[in-house]
Amino acid sequence: MTYEFPMKNNPSPHIGLFIPCYIDQFYPKVAIATLELLEKLGCKVTYPMGQTCCGQPMSNAGFESSTEHTTSKFIRDFAGFDYIVAPSGSCVLHVKDHSPKIEKLQKNQEYVQSNIYELSEFITDVLKVGSIKGSFPHKIGFHASCHGLRGLRLASDSERNEPKFNKTLQLMKDLEGLEVVELTRKDECCGFGGTFAVSEEAISVQMGKDRIADHVDKEVEIIVGGDMSCIMHMQGIATRDQEKIKFMHFAEILNQVIS
Repeated sequence: MTYEFPMKNNPSPHIGLFIPCYIDQFYPKVAIATLELLEKLGCKVTYPMGQTCCGQPMSNAGFESSTEHTTSKFIRDFAGFDYIVAPSGSCVLHVKDHSPKIEKLQKNQEYVQSNIYELSEFITDVLKVGSIKGSFPHKIGFHASCHGLRGLRLASDSERNEPKFNKTLQLMKDLEGLEVVELTRKDECCGFGGTFAVSEEAISVQMGKDRIADHVDKEVEIIVGGDMSCIMHMQGIATRDQEKIKFMHFAEILNQVIS
């Protein structure tokens, strides 16, 4: 299946694929699915082999100034691409809004920050793909991670009086057999929060249990999300509690349905 999209200036954009640390180490299949999905959508994709952590964990722990070297390296690794795309809203938000300013790389940093996108955001806003057709006959619940939801505005949230939208689910709306359940608390935090899960372990675990319970109560087969850090947190809790529910990144689903 071939998809066409209205790229005015560059019909085949050159993407720098940014794969966050935890995906690289624990969920390489999500990285592969992201690469293959972008290529199927007509993009030229390069994975810079020297890329490292964007610095988010250290910054979240209060040591933002100590991430200047990782920030500088990130800028040098990715400034030469048309776009930078990552299957993670939290890392993208860090690069865009929370990384320290590097004065000697100011122009390149501004370019990177203006051209880095979370995967569903890139497909909908840049490639202008409305939805992807295929078959995925499963009952899913969608976990909207906080950074993507409230930072990148990938979906509407319950705190705002605004029309409902969800860029990821918009891409999946035409999948045959797919049932997306309406959760009781659709945009509640799972409790991961990076270092929060370490410093406030008991609260973090209980928040994760509550999030999973909302899906289990609706008899969801698969919890789907766009940030594997949150999925990893909930998957760990579900495994320990012997819950039968499965977990997937949306890139795995979309890549699976496109032949």
